[in-house]
Amino acid sequence: MKIDDMDAFVAVIRCQSTNLAAEALHLTQPAISRRVQNFEDDLGATLLDRNTKPLKPTAMGLRVYAQCKAILREIDTLHGLVANAGAPSGTLRLGVPQTLGDVVLLETLAQIRSTYPQLRTQVSNGWGSSLVARMENAELDAAAALFPPGKTFPEGIASQAIARMPLKVVAAKGSVGKRSGKLRDCAPLGWVLNPDGCGFRAGLQRALSEQGLGLSINLETFGIELQLGLVADGQGLGLVPEPLLQSSRHFEALDVIAVSDFKPQVELCVFHPRYLGNLQEPVALFAEVVQRRLPG
Repeated sequence: MKIDDMDAFVAVIRCQSTNLAAEALHLTQPAISRRVQNFEDDLGATLLDRNTKPLKPTAMGLRVYAQCKAILREIDTLHGLVANAGAPSGTLRLGVPQTLGDVVLLETLAQIRSTYPQLRTQVSNGWGSSLVARMENAELDAAAALFPPGKTFPEGIASQAIARMPLKVVAAKGSVGKRSGKLRDCAPLGWVLNPDGCGFRAGLQRALSEQGLGLSINLETFGIELQLGLVADGQGLGLVPEPLLQSSRHFEALDVIAVSDFKPQVELCVFHPRYLGNLQEPVALFAEVVQRRLPG
């Protein structure tokens, strides 16, 4: 049984396509198919249902996939033990949601480039849950995201809760008669929020639903600064972590609305595979810059 064959099988399940798996591993599609077939022959089991599109694993394929991921993580650990003695080099793959990227990325990338000139950086955007999934699939070396307090991470991923911060409801300055009230009072004004998939939005929607209220979206767009600019222009209410509000150029044009029955909080977490090899110091620098840019 060859590790390359196992790696090809894991890539096919992750990508749900032999073509995409081939791109990910820089191989041809026939080479991927051949490696997966060799892996099945070695195990004496059918691991893929080839009658479905996209490709899906069989019941046994799912069990083998989980075991293969664990084996490949251990192999990465072995490589890390050897590589740990050398200076950081190669590629550092970082993940951040756009909510944080606008604030932390410029300084993070400049610091890493200055401190570790041999190291190249790649950055991916995504919601926190998707970044965790990508890390489980060995596609990221470190990530930062905002989660509900007490978030638990899968085995093999280490995490550090850097800060806990409240989410604030904001409106254009002077646009709301009372700067306090209940969630029901906010509902008719509508919201300027991230597109569906955002944890802030999901939490707000749950809170409204519990009161029998619907979520009225006036505008949905990525980027906290853009959202706060639209809120300051009177386009609706916003929902933003307090440190990002305080650092925004729109801060003086906004009022914070004290909502007595909606006081959400989020935790800023930096997470990474448990074994980092020679990337341990750059990842620590990444966490340091994130903490400095987004104090609790």
